[in-house]
Amino acid sequence: MVDSLDHAIQHINAHGSHHSDAIVTADEAAARRFMTEVDSAAVLHNASTRLHDGSVFGLGSEMGISTQKMHARGTMGVPELTTTKYLVRGSGQIRE
Repeated sequence: MVDSLDHAIQHINAHGSHHSDAIVTADEAAARRFMTEVDSAAVLHNASTRLHDGSVFGLGSEMGISTQKMHARGTMGVPELTTTKYLVRGSGQIRE
């Protein structure tokens, strides 16, 4: 437990996996700040982190579970030097 949004963001960025993180809140300003400042591959608002999946995002195959920003190995070109951050807004969806 943390005592503020500041501490939550700091804790996640310092100790989290940087894969999937979510906030459950009706406070739009807090959600917007959380989604902007948390450094993870997918940041969700009022939606389950189980939605972070290649097929759910319409990408076809599984995205994998890399927590590195540099995801490719071997010869790299411009596409491999690009990272993506997904911002997902929901209204309580879960994955069954």
